[in-house]
Amino acid sequence: MFESLIGLAAIIALFVIISRQQSRIGLVERELGALRSLILSGAVPPVAKPSEQAATDSKPADVVAAVAAADMASPAVSEAIVAPAQAPEPVAVATSEAVPGPWSAGEAPKAAEPVEPVAAAKAPGKPDIETALGTRWAVWVGGIALALGGLFLIRYTIEAGIFGPGVRLTMAAVLGLVLVAGGEFIRRTGFKVPVQGVAGAYIPAILTAAGAFILFGTVYAAHGIYGFIGPAPAFTLLGAIGVATIVAALVHGQALAGIGLVGSMATPALVSSQAPNPWALFVYLAIVLAATAAIARMRDWKFLIAAAFFGTGAWTIAYMTNAPGADLAVILFIDTVTLAVLALVWLGSRGGEEETAKQGFDWPSIVPGVFVAFSALGLSVDSTLVAAGDALPGALVLVALVATALYRPRALPLLHTAGVVSVMIYLGIIPPTTIGPDLSQGNIGFDGLQVAAGNPLTLRIGIGLGLVFVGAGFWAARRFAAVARIRAACWAAWGIAAPLVILLALWLTYGNLDRDFVYAAAAVLLVVVFAGGGDWIARAEEPPLRGGMAVSFALGGAAIAGLLMLHMAFDSGWTTILLGAAAIVPALATRWRSYPVLGWISVGAAIAVLGRVGFDPTIVGAEFLSRTPVFNWLLPGYGVPALAFGFAAWQLARTTKGRPRLAMEAAAALFALLAVAMLVRHAMHGGVIDTGAMTLAEQAIYTLIAIGAGAILVAIDMRSPSSVLRYGSMAAGVVSVALIAVRHFVVLNPLFTDESTGQIPVFNLLFLAYLLPAIAAGGLALYARNKRPKWYAQMLAVVAAVLALAYATLSVRRLFKGEFIGLWSGLGQLETYTYSALWLVIGVALLTAGVWLKSQVLRIASAALIAIAVLKVFLFDMSELEGVLRALSFIGLGAVLIGIGLFYQRLLTRAAKENG
Repeated sequence: MFESLIGLAAIIALFVIISRQQSRIGLVERELGALRSLILSGAVPPVAKPSEQAATDSKPADVVAAVAAADMASPAVSEAIVAPAQAPEPVAVATSEAVPGPWSAGEAPKAAEPVEPVAAAKAPGKPDIETALGTRWAVWVGGIALALGGLFLIRYTIEAGIFGPGVRLTMAAVLGLVLVAGGEFIRRTGFKVPVQGVAGAYIPAILTAAGAFILFGTVYAAHGIYGFIGPAPAFTLLGAIGVATIVAALVHGQALAGIGLVGSMATPALVSSQAPNPWALFVYLAIVLAATAAIARMRDWKFLIAAAFFGTGAWTIAYMTNAPGADLAVILFIDTVTLAVLALVWLGSRGGEEETAKQGFDWPSIVPGVFVAFSALGLSVDSTLVAAGDALPGALVLVALVATALYRPRALPLLHTAGVVSVMIYLGIIPPTTIGPDLSQGNIGFDGLQVAAGNPLTLRIGIGLGLVFVGAGFWAARRFAAVARIRAACWAAWGIAAPLVILLALWLTYGNLDRDFVYAAAAVLLVVVFAGGGDWIARAEEPPLRGGMAVSFALGGAAIAGLLMLHMAFDSGWTTILLGAAAIVPALATRWRSYPVLGWISVGAAIAVLGRVGFDPTIVGAEFLSRTPVFNWLLPGYGVPALAFGFAAWQLARTTKGRPRLAMEAAAALFALLAVAMLVRHAMHGGVIDTGAMTLAEQAIYTLIAIGAGAILVAIDMRSPSSVLRYGSMAAGVVSVALIAVRHFVVLNPLFTDESTGQIPVFNLLFLAYLLPAIAAGGLALYARNKRPKWYAQMLAVVAAVLALAYATLSVRRLFKGEFIGLWSGLGQLETYTYSALWLVIGVALLTAGVWLKSQVLRIASAALIAIAVLKVFLFDMSELEGVLRALSFIGLGAVLIGIGLFYQRLLTRAAKENG
């Protein structure tokens, strides 16, 4: 069974190797075909003379020797051989540098075709199939065979009983040492690979890897299977083999280092002990990590160092989650070592400050950043660990992360992990959604259980962390503002985000939510620091004071801090009013600084006020709102923001212009409308604006407000053109028409609701709901002509005509029926005749107005109304009316139609004379 498994593994490995080589051979064949086509086409220069070829053959031999010597100190052992640059004539380079196979040894070497040096550098020769079989495949399979041979030898001696366990392990150890020594001997005796593309089959490295594999197995068997050595010697030997293998990678390549690292990280899991010593484990991991980092730094092996950090971090988290009573000092020790190795070994001096900043970030730093930050999370919120260290060690680890990122600019991921964990910790202290993990149970999440919230140091630690993020963030942002803007923005963002979250969490947890002047003073301090810091960063920009991303984050943070200050220091009403007025401040600041973010801060203030009034439209709460019409909290609550937004738009129009100005104009118009609408609703409902059904009178006032707003926006747009005002005015008109069509004519129509129209003959509900909107819509249509699209004015004109018709018709109905005009009260014959006469009169009036105003839409409306009157006379009046009323109906209709015909004939005659 054992041999079958080993054989199956070998077959799979061989199949993978062959598959990879087949693809490479196919690529070589295609490139050779392309080269053959190039030669046949005559694009390659003629062959060099044999004498010239022989003269140049001596020099490349020296170059080959030099390259081979360099290969002994580097894993790249098979780079293309470069011809001397000082050759006076083009050097003849063979089209294939592959060593000929044994069956071609007797053939005379053909003269190589010369190519230009640049072309040779771009297209190095490729090995043939024989080279692949004789160099790479043979070496790979041989290395696997050696490693498996050691295992089979041990297996055979066990089954045959030839030697005892001690002798068998000794023989295996000797075999491993022999392989390692053999690899070193071959390397030291001048081994070189002058064949292109066979670096992966470097024989010394494969022999050393096979020997290390056998030695690992031998030591583990001596401890875990036979019990010849105890945990401490086994741990020491396995660790020494792993570290030695990693060190050997300096001359044998990164793959060997990976083997050694895996063995080193697996050693603690292979060696068990009845009384494990965490200090021994983490001191050992620190040594492995430092050795791996030193070697990875020499060769710039990013994957190797990332794997080393991952292994160390995984052991740390495993210890914190599984150990019954983790030692705080051990955790702090390994975190310190991890950061020290990252900063001092892996990220050693790599150039000047500006050059380092331009290199971006070091992605392997993500791994230690994540593990160290989450260990800080455990130290800060786990009940056992917090009790051991009062949550202070976790904060110190976070500070160390920020300091490391500040010291090594390429370790920027450490800043992000420290910021995320800090935010998690302080969001977790807010009741009832606190982070209450018990790392011994492995559950990290929001479970509503307060663990660290009651710690007396939480407040002071939060203040300290906030100061660290502010100081480091703004200092680094200014440092990189001119050379690395994204890096500067990252530092500025965390410099404002972490302190704001900490302040908010502390206020919600420990402060007075109604009014707390202490926390408000802290927020004011943040406003000053963020605003001053943003300007300080802007002075270091290139060009100065351009207001880049870092400055935008800083000033945006100042605005958010100001928002918190208003909520901490004032009640609901004053917060809304002052927040609206605060939109003026950034707009005024554009007089001295042209930072693009200033206008958007004003927009942010408008959005915040809109959110507040959406949450509480009464401004101060329904129970505190006065019932006095107009002069109550609604007037300043909506009016002051409207005025402030208008002033901000005016100011921005004279400085920065752009989209923020348009947004503020829209906000000013919106809040002006809201102010009037809310005051009307307050007055119509006796001081209560959040209850009661809407009446037709109230809706009429809203409609008049919308129409008036459209007219005001048109007038302002004529003086100060703005796309917001243009489209806003049309939107107000369209909304007005929609309200009229739906609510005036259908939903709230007194014909259907039987609502009281009032006892006053003229100035009643019909006057307010139909005649005044008709006049307003007609006036806006007339004013908007040639100022807005044609369809807009025509739409308003038609609505005005229909409203006038509705007013006249409903007034006739009221004249016959009184205060209540519901349809269920029926129709009288005189009333029916009056409607016909009225519609004909209105039709003639519309025709006259259309001719006078040269409005085709009014003339069409007149024709439509008269057509409706004609249909009514012939279809309804003929059957419903009797006697003289029926006759008068038809006589009146005929007279009107004849008069209209004469009117149009005179118009046409006059037009013909004028044109003739």
